[in-house]
Amino acid sequence: MELKHVIPNMKQTFGQLEFAGEGTIEQRRINGTMTITSRSYNLYSTIQRADDIVVILPAEAGEKHFEVEDKIKLINPHITAEGYKIGNRGFTNYIMHADDMVRA
Repeated sequence: MELKHVIPNMKQTFGQLEFAGEGTIEQRRINGTMTITSRSYNLYSTIQRADDIVVILPAEAGEKHFEVEDKIKLINPHITAEGYKIGNRGFTNYIMHADDMVRA
């Protein structure tokens, strides 16, 4: 059995999301040209207060321009899990993806 992704209950898990800033841009060389494959953005959550939420959007969603603390909504959000080990211990990174991000 393979875990493809998890669809979160956004209201219960994250509450209201607010824009916190731009993250990183992932690029890959395609046919000899550097092409943007995805962009990440940092979000504030009214429930998950310990850390910012990072969401990864595909390049097709385009670059997003919001003011800090603008209320936003994710379109088709899903979470993937990525495992890794350090020494003899196993850890998991949970990665939030969405098709797009719009003002709420």
